[in-house]
Amino acid sequence: MRLRENVPKILDCLDRMYGTSKEGFLYHEKWQLLVAIMLSAQSTDKQVDEVLPGLWQHFPTCDSAADAPTEEIEEAIKSIGLYKNKARNMKKCCEQIRTDYNGEIPCKVDELVKLSGVGRKTATLYLADAYGIPGVTVDTHVFRISRRLGWAKGKNPVEVEQELMKVLPEEHWNRINFQLIYHGRTICTSRKAKCEQCPLQEWCPREMEEKA
Repeated sequence: MRLRENVPKILDCLDRMYGTSKEGFLYHEKWQLLVAIMLSAQSTDKQVDEVLPGLWQHFPTCDSAADAPTEEIEEAIKSIGLYKNKARNMKKCCEQIRTDYNGEIPCKVDELVKLSGVGRKTATLYLADAYGIPGVTVDTHVFRISRRLGWAKGKNPVEVEQELMKVLPEEHWNRINFQLIYHGRTICTSRKAKCEQCPLQEWCPREMEEKA
């Protein structure tokens, strides 16, 4: 009960620390946003931001990406981690959008995950960024920190996603991802949490247990 009571306090603190909106990737059409999110997996936003202007200039339409040799796509994104796999996925995804969905990107998670390179995390984040559809995107930072805060006990991202949707108010679903990513990179890191620097420590179960 005490953990649930502290949720609004933690969310208010996260809003003050990291804001309520984030800068999005450069894109002109919805398929480009989906591709940009795909490229960001296991890469930094900075790496992705640097290649996008040239990428869209080289491949201005979904058809042009679908028809391009994989090697051309690789050359355009080679500064991004896992670029060979991502190039194959980008080409295949664009082919699927054209042939399976008549050039229109589906607007449901269950359909989006059928596209090459699109997992549940990418699908949820795309729907949030493209249409503002509420959804909890669980990456490694969200998974780790939500369990540390006592918000979730799930053993996989899908279980944690479902738990967080019950714990968090819907209006906070879309921004919890980038807030906990920032928090996980700077303070609540995977190797060693910097609890003494954390503004959330008074509501963290670890600190509460020590004071009890």
